[in-house]
Amino acid sequence: MLNRQSSINISIVLYKNKPNQVIDLIQDILSSKDIKLNHIYLIDHSPTNDLNQLSQIASQVIYYFNPSNLGYGAGHNLAIKHSINNLIDFHLVVNPDIRFNQQVLAELIQFMLNKPQVGLVMPKVYYPDGRLQALCKLLPTPWQIIARRCLSQQRLDQLNYQYTLQASAYNQIMQVPYLSGSFMLFRVVDLAIIGGFDERFFMYFEDTDISRRFYQQQKAWFYPHVSIIHEHNQQS
Repeated sequence: MLNRQSSINISIVLYKNKPNQVIDLIQDILSSKDIKLNHIYLIDHSPTNDLNQLSQIASQVIYYFNPSNLGYGAGHNLAIKHSINNLIDFHLVVNPDIRFNQQVLAELIQFMLNKPQVGLVMPKVYYPDGRLQALCKLLPTPWQIIARRCLSQQRLDQLNYQYTLQASAYNQIMQVPYLSGSFMLFRVVDLAIIGGFDERFFMYFEDTDISRRFYQQQKAWFYPHVSIIHEHNQQS
């Protein structure tokens, strides 16, 4: 059974999202079993505060309107600072287009409680149609970034197979250099030591950087025994 004294904060950065999508995620969080939920922070970078209505869903939901939009990492850091200052045990960074069942958070937290060396964990991720998202990656090199623009699809598929660790079949617990920022569960004491997101990255690569720093301390892990759904549309 999960240690019920272990508390969790959750942060979601918003930008002109569909309210129903965010409501679905919040309901998934609120329905989670065997967790001690402290707050859900909504950091809204939209030009208007229309999404303020979401703060009425539950008392745990705290809404911040910040139309100046300092970036994805800076938005999450606002909530992470609250977790550090208030001695919260775990902090989840999650995208608004994520769905998960009632046991996901409890099992991930239990995994981290059982393994104190784990400071950051990501579960298995699927598209809504059931296809696996290969989101465990090696650290990118300049060649890999350029190759995405230049190589044929066949060569690119070969490069991606290695880069996204597909030889692992995504069925084993493993340390990973680069985990997706769409769902990152952190141990807060490690965030306090290793640091939050580098705010010099406005968008893209902020998850690469924070994963790299946790991986250097052997604290970034993939846990395949629970899964989430990510309505991900890669752009750029």
